[in-house]
Amino acid sequence: MKLRSNSVNTTIKYGREFAESLNIGDVVCLEGDLGAGKTHFVKGVASYFGINEEKVNSPTFTLINEYSGDIPIYHFDCYRIKSFNEAIEIGIEEYLYGDGVSIIEWPSKIKDLIPDNAIKIEIKHTGASERSILISNR
Repeated sequence: MKLRSNSVNTTIKYGREFAESLNIGDVVCLEGDLGAGKTHFVKGVASYFGINEEKVNSPTFTLINEYSGDIPIYHFDCYRIKSFNEAIEIGIEEYLYGDGVSIIEWPSKIKDLIPDNAIKIEIKHTGASERSILISNR
C-alpha cells in the first residue's frame, strides 16, 4: 500500500489507521531518512492503542521507549546501535517476542534479529512537506 502525506497530522492519521491491523507480537520496521516522519507515524500507532501521542518521542538516546496502552508499544531507535551484540545485551529479543507491538526505526542495524514476518514501512521525503509512505505486507 502506498500513501502520500502532506502534513504531520496526516502522517499521524495514517499511523492510527495502520494500527487497526496490528496484533500482539507484531514487529514493524520503519525505514526513512532523518526527519522523514517515522516518529510521527509511531505517534499515530500509539494513539490508536490509547497512548497520549504527546508522550511519544524518538528513542534516539535511550534506544527503547515503552508505552503502556491497550497493548504495550515498544519503540526502538537502532540508529546508535553499533553491533549485533549490543542489541542482544539490551534485551531486544525479549521485546520482539513479547506481549506488545514492537516498532523499530533503523531496523537494518539489527537485521539478523528481525522476524521474517515483520511489516516493513518506508517513509520518504518527496517534497518540502510531502512524504510517501510505502507499507509492505507480511
